[in-house]
Amino acid sequence: MVQTRFLIAAVALLACSATASAQFAPPPAKPVAPRTTAASPRAASCHNGASFDRFLADVKQQAVAAGVSQRTIAEASPYLVYDQGIVNRDRGQRVFGQLFTEFAGRMAAPYRMQNGQQHIKQYAAAFARAEKEYGVPPAVIAAFWGLESDFGANMGNLPTLKSLVSLAYDCRRSEMFVGETIAALKIIDRGDLHPDEMIGSWAGELGQTQFLPVHYVNYAVDYDGDGRRDLLRSPADVIGSTANYIANGLKWRRGEPWLEEIKVPQNLPWDKTDLTVREPRSTWAQVGVTYPDGRPLPNDNLAASVLLPMGRNGPAFMAYPNFAAYTEWNNSLIYSTTAGYLASRIAGAAPMRKPSAPVAQLPFNELKELQQLLVRAGFNVGKVDGVLGQQSRAAVKAMQIKHGLPADSWPTAELLARMRGATAQAQPAGTLR
Repeated sequence: MVQTRFLIAAVALLACSATASAQFAPPPAKPVAPRTTAASPRAASCHNGASFDRFLADVKQQAVAAGVSQRTIAEASPYLVYDQGIVNRDRGQRVFGQLFTEFAGRMAAPYRMQNGQQHIKQYAAAFARAEKEYGVPPAVIAAFWGLESDFGANMGNLPTLKSLVSLAYDCRRSEMFVGETIAALKIIDRGDLHPDEMIGSWAGELGQTQFLPVHYVNYAVDYDGDGRRDLLRSPADVIGSTANYIANGLKWRRGEPWLEEIKVPQNLPWDKTDLTVREPRSTWAQVGVTYPDGRPLPNDNLAASVLLPMGRNGPAFMAYPNFAAYTEWNNSLIYSTTAGYLASRIAGAAPMRKPSAPVAQLPFNELKELQQLLVRAGFNVGKVDGVLGQQSRAAVKAMQIKHGLPADSWPTAELLARMRGATAQAQPAGTLR
């Protein structure tokens, strides 16, 4: 969970979406000694040609310099092994390209909402304490808890130290994962977890709300008073630690909303519908934005953005400054909007309205083509992968404005056709495309 999460969680969620368990599963059985698999030759290219063993020796030295004891280094060493399979998974991950309504329909399903409400009742004292100390509503904590692991039922089954050190040796995000490896050793050093208890996702995340080790070190709290910060088995620690991270890591604003469904008029200035554009609620009310049942928005100065995850014909939300905590937790717009929506449902909001007609989505290959055309037009869309990320959405909006189309950031067949036509016109006569 995380600042940069690389959208990993969204992929992992697909595997656990059918699980409705509200029980706390114990960590998986202690693993046998992890096996080492040979590193690919290119893995050493960013370490001055150093072998994995030489690289690992340097990481251990860095850990000692950071205050980790030699005892912990020795205890963790059998688990600090390379696994090319972890690196392959990281390189091969493909972020989903689903419609928001499909993803939210599954991930924010009624059973998960009900489980969230049941957990709030079951652990009322811990939730009340967390809200008092950190200002984070129970529903917000419960939504992340449910999405990340189905309340502890799906925390992953891979040795964390092996995952971290393998990704650290790989060149793609080596510096980040060296830091995460050292943080994992600090977790062991201060007595929170033993190496053989550290079982989680292939990306090294731990616990029932899937903390990367750096966040575990910085934000985990001992809420049950047993002297350990145990995010694998202690509901109280999970609740308190998640609240601490949201409040202090993600800068939650006490007492303010995060996401509300709204109804937008067809003549809305669509170019203003963007998370980067904030207006007072009174301004949105003046241009015809209401609640779904027609009630007017409060006539106040609370800043808010209009969020259209599927363009002007799909669901519409009022996103408040606290919604930034969701996009910081996971920068996938579909995941973050789903998490905010689920929290609102757990807190008692009605289900979102279904679009009056199906919202057309460009096929994967056409989305990739559109991204390629946007790149040719001078836009940075990040990776050309057929997935509509924030950079692609911003580029789509700019081209919609250029072509006189409703600028709602949603890619359409009409925009693609116009960009194809513009590209064809720009081709010199006789050239082959």
